[in-house]
Amino acid sequence: MIRSVPLMGTIVTIHVVGHAGDGGDGHDEAITRAFGWFERVEACCTRFDAQSELMQLTTHVGVAVPVSALLFEAARFALSVAEESGGAFDPTIGHRMETRGFNREHRTGQVVRTDLRSDGALNCRPVSYRDVQLDPDRQTIAFLRRLVLDLGAVAKGLAIDMAARELQPFENFAIDAGGDLYLAGHSPDDAPWSIGIRHPRADRELIDSLRVSNAAVCTSGDYERRSEDSHHILDPRTDAPADGVASVTVVAPTAMAADALATAAFVLGPVEGIRLLERQGVDGLIVSHAMERYSTRDL
Repeated sequence: MIRSVPLMGTIVTIHVVGHAGDGGDGHDEAITRAFGWFERVEACCTRFDAQSELMQLTTHVGVAVPVSALLFEAARFALSVAEESGGAFDPTIGHRMETRGFNREHRTGQVVRTDLRSDGALNCRPVSYRDVQLDPDRQTIAFLRRLVLDLGAVAKGLAIDMAARELQPFENFAIDAGGDLYLAGHSPDDAPWSIGIRHPRADRELIDSLRVSNAAVCTSGDYERRSEDSHHILDPRTDAPADGVASVTVVAPTAMAADALATAAFVLGPVEGIRLLERQGVDGLIVSHAMERYSTRDL
């Protein structure tokens, strides 16, 4: 059974091995629920809708705001990766992404502009992840300054993970959300899933391939989501596009971890990026601009 649906600005495909999809035993309903997680995560975590739960936080400064479990988990994980990477990954770059042209809602084409001028300290120093406080007991988020969270590097991974949890009874399945993957059990050929890694400089060519089972695979590349003059991965420490590598592929237990750590390693560059991945206990491949390959020990 294979179904594809346009969600979160991409095409999400679910492939369940060994089920024809007659709907008689709840299979179709489970897959529909799995797709539904993408809508739910986007609805609360998008920065492209002024009415989203995420963007409503922007209007509250210095106030602990109760939030949903989905938004809290996405923010919590994003801030933990920010801390682990020394700020190379920082979810508070939302407004800076807007000013670089990454501000168009994918469904309507509407341009999003957030006015932060009421923050008198805005020009004193850039905002950072340290300006966000979480209270896990009360499940609240507080902004110490006006800022816009960009959870793009964790939200889609979270949606994939929630969908995968919905599909666990099937045992053998794949979720592909625009190249971000979760692969469970075995493929139709009764072997671990075979995954190709795109060559960052040659269209329609692969630079490597992997065999994966019960893990997520996510890639960040400088060929993705470009504005007029740059790609979409910003180095929050320099306020400029990250330029250390061409692509990073991460294999991790969850898609949220794989996606966020791929972005962090991309910003850190080959040497520090591999060190981060190994500290986090995940596998990864980093390809430099010169097509040099750096990998974790177990990949």
